[in-house]
Amino acid sequence: MFDIKKKFPDGFLWGGATAANQLEGAWDKGGKGPSIADTLPGGKERFAIANSQKFDWKLDSKEYTYPNHRGIDYYYRFKEDIKLFAEMGFKCYRFSIAWSRIFPQGDEEIPNEAGLRFYDRLIDECLKYDIEPVITISHYELPLNLAKSYGGWKNRDLIKFYERFAHVVLERYHSKVRYWMTFNEINSAFHFPVMSQGLVPSSGANDFTNIVQSWHNQFVASALAVKIGHELDEHLQIGCMILYATSYAYDANPINQYANLKQMQDFNFFCADVQVRGKYPQTTARMLKEHDVDPTALEITDKDLELITQNTVDYIGFSYYMSRVTDVTSEHGEGVSGNLIGGVANPFLKSSDWGWQIDPKGLQIALNELYDRYQKPLFIVENGLGAKDIVEKDGAIHDDYRIGYLKQHIEAMRGAIADGVNLMGYTPWGCIDLVSASTGEMSKRYGFIYVDLDDEGKGTLDRSRKDSFYWYKKVIESNGEEL
Repeated sequence: MFDIKKKFPDGFLWGGATAANQLEGAWDKGGKGPSIADTLPGGKERFAIANSQKFDWKLDSKEYTYPNHRGIDYYYRFKEDIKLFAEMGFKCYRFSIAWSRIFPQGDEEIPNEAGLRFYDRLIDECLKYDIEPVITISHYELPLNLAKSYGGWKNRDLIKFYERFAHVVLERYHSKVRYWMTFNEINSAFHFPVMSQGLVPSSGANDFTNIVQSWHNQFVASALAVKIGHELDEHLQIGCMILYATSYAYDANPINQYANLKQMQDFNFFCADVQVRGKYPQTTARMLKEHDVDPTALEITDKDLELITQNTVDYIGFSYYMSRVTDVTSEHGEGVSGNLIGGVANPFLKSSDWGWQIDPKGLQIALNELYDRYQKPLFIVENGLGAKDIVEKDGAIHDDYRIGYLKQHIEAMRGAIADGVNLMGYTPWGCIDLVSASTGEMSKRYGFIYVDLDDEGKGTLDRSRKDSFYWYKKVIESNGEEL
């Protein structure tokens, strides 16, 4: 009657994850148009710059470098890279389709065939090695024109543009690609709407009404993608994707406990509730009030709500990098500068080179929280350690710190499976070194594969295997038994 799983299930999807804007390069080749990611400068201040009033989406300022323009030259080297993924034994590979490679301006009626042919080749290369493609339709790659001319996702016109984009790629690839996700880290707009929604201060990023309206428009667009996919093939698995951060109250003070509950409801669950349950949660009115949002200012139709209800996702993809601590009652909590989602320092945890607090047990908690709430299959589609790697004289890269991080998180996954959680797969982030989304650096490395490229854009771009490459190969071969 009761199936107490202690091992990873047969067919578990081991693999790795990347995003087009962080590795493809060739930002203006093959008919591709510019995306919002192409305007972001390199360096730790990229979001501070993007969130300033002076930011104007320039692509060629002499003041900045633009690391996303070149990425790691994957557009020309993807066959070499996928061969390395196959050598590790990947069962799947999560990647995104650059929207502006298919619709360069975002609002055209006819797609760019050269862009589609690129993904034809990429998908076929994966299938050549029996690697299952897992595609994110929109991963922080909004065509720049849709941000500049339409104001980003606050504009309902983007629903029809996304619907057209989703229809083109789903129709073209549905016979070869089973697993899809509609939007990457959709809830991240709480903290950086420039990437998630194409909003900057000049287009209303500081007005939470615009963020909520953008979310609603994305919920409708996501539901349309689910509808399109299931009409093409009822067996397609189409998921949502959220940024999940296990959250703790600093102490037993009921005020902190309640503040932490609201943090969980708003950040971790709000967007998932709409896409998984098919309706806005009961906490919505409270959240809108606290952010001074007038519900009557939002354009939400009965047809929208019906569409959302009828087209819920099949699984929940999520990223997990860190946890957070909520403290609203005192001054004693030391802030954590590296945590993307804020909070105070957890004295029981260590931090990465970039200040992200490392919490493997938090992943087991996250898996339990999500599965308890939704009873839908879960897929960890991002998890990893950004760290500085040292290349030895003989070319070796001994990244025991990365192996230790991943090992602890895989052990947490095994624990969650024993808890009864339905976990589909695991794709560690940045399986090959790429441009960091948060800092625009190459020195913040996640990969099993080293790419010879520095923060100044200098290097041979040669690929080499780190110690973690061989370790992860054994993990996959043993289906998670040999860590």
